[in-house]
Amino acid sequence: MTDGHAPIWLIGCGNMGGALLRRWLDEGLGPVAVIDPAARSLPQGVEALPRPPASGKPDIVVLAVKPQAWAQAVLPLAGRLGPLTLVISVMAGVRTDDLARLFPGAGIVRAMPNTPAAVGQGATALFTRDGDIVQGAAEALFQPVGQTVWLAEEGQFDAVTALSGSGPAYVFHFIEALAAAGEAAGLAPAMAMRLARQTLIGAAALAAHDGASSAAALRERVTSPGGTTAAGLSVLMPALAPLMEQVVAAAAARSRQLG
Repeated sequence: MTDGHAPIWLIGCGNMGGALLRRWLDEGLGPVAVIDPAARSLPQGVEALPRPPASGKPDIVVLAVKPQAWAQAVLPLAGRLGPLTLVISVMAGVRTDDLARLFPGAGIVRAMPNTPAAVGQGATALFTRDGDIVQGAAEALFQPVGQTVWLAEEGQFDAVTALSGSGPAYVFHFIEALAAAGEAAGLAPAMAMRLARQTLIGAAALAAHDGASSAAALRERVTSPGGTTAAGLSVLMPALAPLMEQVVAAAAARSRQLG
């Protein structure tokens, strides 16, 4: 769908916008008009418009452009969106007050999904001041891409960005580090990477399957007193918690700077 009659307009179709689009199409949501002059890797049969359609009024506008370019990208929409339009921003650092000034009367939602949304395993934090109806409409878009949580305060987005927004990169680097450690212990590089990757996948799947148990309880089940796991954890545990606190704090501080 490339004209203005689509109920959903997606402004920006980079990595995150593209991941959301694919899940929406897989779930039968839409039609979706994609508006991005430099869209890449679009799903088969989807074409992008270089600018918003000259006519038509969407039910939902999803803003997925780079934060530094958002005002210019959405300026053509100013004055065209009515009080029944829902504006959802997945842009880091752009506050609801900024959006409300450009789109007075529209429902405003901020969202912070992460890249596992591409496979329906994302974590999305949401915030709005505009009530239950707006919340319900936003849930309908983000539940197909994974789990959702609603924030009580908009200021929590900096912590969310640092934890779940940036978190997949931390996990990928942990896979790299675990594989490198296996290689240093004598495994071939390809074998070490295969084992490290599947270990993370399997552990995450087990945590999801046994949702009633805490992460600490799952860890304790694997750890026999005096065994090999206990020996490894004796090195890892004193270092990891303070290190991750520093990691998340650094990312949150950068999020505040960008905002």
